[in-house]
Amino acid sequence: MKLRRHLAYAAIALAAAAVAWWALRTAPRPLDTVRVQRGELVQSFEEEGRTELARRWLVAAPVAGTLRRVDLLQGDAVQAGQSLAQIEPARAQLLDPANRARLLAEEQAAQAAMQAARQRQAAAQADAGLAAREVARMRKLGATGAISVQALDSAEAQVSRAQATAAAAAADYRAADQQRAALAALLAGQGLAGGQVVPVLSPIDGVVLHRYQQSATPVQAGQPLLELGDLGQLQVMVQALSQQATLLHPGTPAQVLRWGGEGALPARVVRIEPGGYTKISALGVEEQRTQVWLDIVAPRTQWTRLGDGYRVEVAFDVARKANVLKAPASALFRNGTRWAVYRVEGERLHLVQVVPGMHGGTEAEITRGLAEGDRVVAFPDDRMRDGLRVQALEQTAAPQR
Repeated sequence: MKLRRHLAYAAIALAAAAVAWWALRTAPRPLDTVRVQRGELVQSFEEEGRTELARRWLVAAPVAGTLRRVDLLQGDAVQAGQSLAQIEPARAQLLDPANRARLLAEEQAAQAAMQAARQRQAAAQADAGLAAREVARMRKLGATGAISVQALDSAEAQVSRAQATAAAAAADYRAADQQRAALAALLAGQGLAGGQVVPVLSPIDGVVLHRYQQSATPVQAGQPLLELGDLGQLQVMVQALSQQATLLHPGTPAQVLRWGGEGALPARVVRIEPGGYTKISALGVEEQRTQVWLDIVAPRTQWTRLGDGYRVEVAFDVARKANVLKAPASALFRNGTRWAVYRVEGERLHLVQVVPGMHGGTEAEITRGLAEGDRVVAFPDDRMRDGLRVQALEQTAAPQR
């Protein structure tokens, strides 16, 4: 009887211990896992960009004058040789009463100078005629020896002086007449425009990007009026990090994403500017960036709604590898100086050292440490450890965070 009682107590104790062990056992932790698989891996990165025209045409006023109203609006199509605007040549300045009185007095003075010059010319011509007749008589007398040679030379010099005086008077008359005519034209033309209307022609087939002047207004020579561009030559400009720019070269394929239309637009890099500059990011971090220019290779009919200065996002395809062993990039973490992942075997985690190869955004190439079909933790954290009991929740594709 005592033996049976002891056995019953032992069975009860064992049952209690089993219940306690079951109650205290740690429940398995559910984790997202992804299988390592083979496939194509694309190394790429995305950056924000904007559309821009590499070439613009600034149409300026060729002459000073009054610009007539410009009827063209932004976005209007223009053709080469089309009249974009018209400029009336500058008008003469209106004179205030004081300046007008001064110019009238100067005009009257010019007329008086003309009269005086005309009188001097008449007197000089009369003196020249008299001196010429005197020389003629002296030459007749000189033939008989009654007049000396010196007297004849003096008379001929007097004729030359009288003729020169008449010529000077005539020149004074012309100068005074020109001054009078200029003053009369200034007085008569004040406030009036001179010359024909000057048309401003389009240098290209394109559209109006910007209109600097709209209403009729005075303009100076060289003053900007319109900005033109050909949207068929629209490019995409990306301010890429200098480390990323070193991975690119002319011809690198890319895609224009989230541009406002359906699907992605294929593009290619055409120019990488050699000069970098410092830019402060939204988080206040100094970054070295450079400008990368791309051509959109899709037909123009697919992106006619894109205009100058529109925001887009660009994905650059830096490199491609086919049939590589790859795992989610989020599964890799630093374990000291090496890379590692947590592989799931059964219900336990195992810390595995791996050697990654090319990184492709959300995925990374695994060159050593894993095999095709292995399950790895998608998002490891610092609460995990080797040997931890887990419940694996498998995902069918590489996770996106």
